[in-house]
Amino acid sequence: MQFIDVGYGNMINAARIVSVASFDSAPMKRLAQEAKELGLAIDVTCGHKCRSVIVTDSKHVILSALEPNVLTNSQ
Repeated sequence: MQFIDVGYGNMINAARIVSVASFDSAPMKRLAQEAKELGLAIDVTCGHKCRSVIVTDSKHVILSALEPNVLTNSQ
């Protein structure tokens, strides 16, 4: 099992990741808001600005303060 560091000591299982996207676009902001309303959002930004959205196969949305290219290069 391989884990990816999503910032500030938080790790997620790489095999569960469906996509990694930038938070800047309106659809990603909408997806994050809907996930928060459904209780499926996991905020690991530790109070910093959200820069990427990670979608898992369990439909959880993880909000990270790291840029998407940093997350994908860490594999």
